[in-house]
Amino acid sequence: MNPSTSSQPPEEEEDDWLFLSSESAQPPGPSWEPQETEDRGPLRSRFISAWNSVKYGWSLKKKSKFSKRSPVIMFGQSYELKDHVDRECFRRVFSSLLWLTYRRGFTPLPDGALTSDSGWGCVLRTGQMLLARGLLLHLMPPGWTWCVSHHAVKDDLELLRSTGSAESGQEVKVGPNKRSRKLSLGSLLDRPMEATHRRVVSWFTDHPSAPFGIHQLVELGKSSGKKAGDWYGPSIVAHILRKAVAASTDLPNLVVYVAQDCTVYLEDVRRLCERPPPQAWRSVIIMVPVRLGGQELNRSYISCVKKLLTLQCCIGIIGGKPKHSLFFTGFQDDQLLYLDPHYCQPTVDITKENFPLESFHCKYPRKMSFSRMDPSCTIGFYAKCHRDFESLCTVVNEALSTSASTYPIFIFVEGRSQEEEEERSNMPTNNMAYIQRNKGMQSVNTSNSMDEFVLL
Repeated sequence: MNPSTSSQPPEEEEDDWLFLSSESAQPPGPSWEPQETEDRGPLRSRFISAWNSVKYGWSLKKKSKFSKRSPVIMFGQSYELKDHVDRECFRRVFSSLLWLTYRRGFTPLPDGALTSDSGWGCVLRTGQMLLARGLLLHLMPPGWTWCVSHHAVKDDLELLRSTGSAESGQEVKVGPNKRSRKLSLGSLLDRPMEATHRRVVSWFTDHPSAPFGIHQLVELGKSSGKKAGDWYGPSIVAHILRKAVAASTDLPNLVVYVAQDCTVYLEDVRRLCERPPPQAWRSVIIMVPVRLGGQELNRSYISCVKKLLTLQCCIGIIGGKPKHSLFFTGFQDDQLLYLDPHYCQPTVDITKENFPLESFHCKYPRKMSFSRMDPSCTIGFYAKCHRDFESLCTVVNEALSTSASTYPIFIFVEGRSQEEEEERSNMPTNNMAYIQRNKGMQSVNTSNSMDEFVLL
């Protein structure tokens, strides 16, 4: 049942998701125009930036309908929206995801004058969001949420009269009325986590020094024949992210593994993660580029995709509609939940102390039908330790068995891939893979799809 259809009674819908500050993610009005001081690139770049901001900015105002009859599944958690506690928990978790969108007005990209990725960088942005989800799991404690998203409750910094209190906290005198600002114990404990959160955000900002920013990703894409302004497919982006993490000095205990030809080679993963004692096993993000049909999604794979999204080890999907990338985070009934990168925002100057974070978080959960999903995508998983990795292999294999009537979306294989390590470090320029069936080889036209990667 489609929860957005008009047959649903109004009282069964939940569509009000205004839970962040009013300054967060506000779309521009109809009179908005890009300022030349923010983007000194070509006129075409400014026009595309303005068009995307108006087109997708206004779409942000629309509220997706969420049924109270069915649970919302996101990153392995189930939320019953008819329950107030579950509903608020879902709001907090969703608003804590990093929302990485088109930006304008950043330092020109290498070998060109582009100062915006509007119109071409959406797959890079959805790839950033998947990696960001993995990094937050890697660096934050379980269950962490962004404190600013708790807008339904009193702020941690609340004005109290200067009276003796047995509660733990710090009081700071403010104003002539001698009232005090009280910092709750919870806020004190959140301070280190907020510093880590801010640091993770800075890694994805649009600055040449950011390890996972648009400048670094475009630079790493050159080895696969890509340049700024080109279209990047989900599988190419997976390899770019792998190289970006390998080149970063900020994450010595994390590696990224990209599956080859829909196959996860377990010995390759273990070789990446294992270290001699007493060093611990490295955490790993596994990215699996797949294709779930020809020109359109093979509907027989939908149940398997749902199963994967119910796993806590799944960190999302770099996917979307044809030529329109989205970051899938979960589902309700037959509709996918997603974050959309197409809203173009000004670049944030991270050199300023306490730079604003609101534009990196979205308060609007959006949905689309599974039937509109582009068959080309990359599925992400995260395992923090060796035990988590072994558990991941077990639960993912069980989920993949739901597509046994067709062909598994991907497989786990003991042993190593046949390619040498040096060859595997080079990103492929032609990501074409064939699965042989019934002693025959088939091919399909994928000209309208997001990537050249083909799984039959």
